[in-house]
Amino acid sequence: MPPAAGRRAPAAATPIAFARAIVAAYRVHGGNPERALKLAQIPPAQLQKPEARITARQMEVLSAAAMEELDDEGLAAFGRRLPWGSYGMLARASLTAPTLGVALKRWCRHHGLLTGDVRLTVSVSGALASIAIEEQRAIPRELRELSLAFLLRNVHGLACWYVDSRIPLQEARFPFPQPVHADAYPHMFPAPLAFDAPQAEIRFDARYLQLPLRRDEKALAQMLQRALAITVLQYRRDRLLVPQVRQALAAHPERSHSAEALAALLHVSARTLHRQLKEEGASLQQLKDEVRLERAKDLLYRTGKPVKQVAAAVGFRNEKSFARAFRQWAGVSPGEFRGGA
Repeated sequence: MPPAAGRRAPAAATPIAFARAIVAAYRVHGGNPERALKLAQIPPAQLQKPEARITARQMEVLSAAAMEELDDEGLAAFGRRLPWGSYGMLARASLTAPTLGVALKRWCRHHGLLTGDVRLTVSVSGALASIAIEEQRAIPRELRELSLAFLLRNVHGLACWYVDSRIPLQEARFPFPQPVHADAYPHMFPAPLAFDAPQAEIRFDARYLQLPLRRDEKALAQMLQRALAITVLQYRRDRLLVPQVRQALAAHPERSHSAEALAALLHVSARTLHRQLKEEGASLQQLKDEVRLERAKDLLYRTGKPVKQVAAAVGFRNEKSFARAFRQWAGVSPGEFRGGA
């Protein structure tokens, strides 16, 4: 399991319990995990140490070897095998979706065609989106934690990959007691955590669902060469930066007068702020102008304040410079806009 984006995790942070779960999957299918453990460089004796940890790379190698050898990407958690390539097929089926929200809903629906043991759903409540797992059939106890954690990490990693963006989690919930290795969970799910929850679930800002997909068939083919890497990728970019900047400018005009102050509000450096805005085809001045224009329009439309007061309210020192800027933005003077509104 991967370290959190932007956070330096210990070299070996994945609980050995997850490796033991994969060994249990071999037992269910009547297979021998010796080759997979050897490929991942995990000595069998290490499996017996409850406090032992392995690296994200070891987990990736072990998972991939087991899924291919057992021909089961569900690792024996479900009543039927999920043949090797199943999750790649789901990713391809959602690749043509216009937005991340459509892609995730399609992915969850298609997952139900592979197995009815779990039901994945995407929902929105207010400003938060959630992806939840409803267990329709009891998952074997020794496989349950790994299965639910893997599913949530897989769908979150795929979502980030689809839009080429870091998607910060607001909360992660798990329907089992807090495990002895709970200190590893912040590396896998960097968010407030809840155990003994009604169901497995991750929550994030619903605005990400509106982002367009940025991947094509060529990118998918490259990703599928090492498909499990989507759960390890660390995305520095956050493609919600532009709306986040607009929101911060509108909500904190007194604290966003400079790039440094605004960057501090967004928990990034001023250099990163300017670079990412440029990558998204925007500039800080452009966004400041857009926010000021919208604020000015709102005041002109909804209040009877004199133009001079409106100018001061949106950060202009005098009415003349405001009127000149407003005409450049809107194509009409403040008075003409108010009269035609």
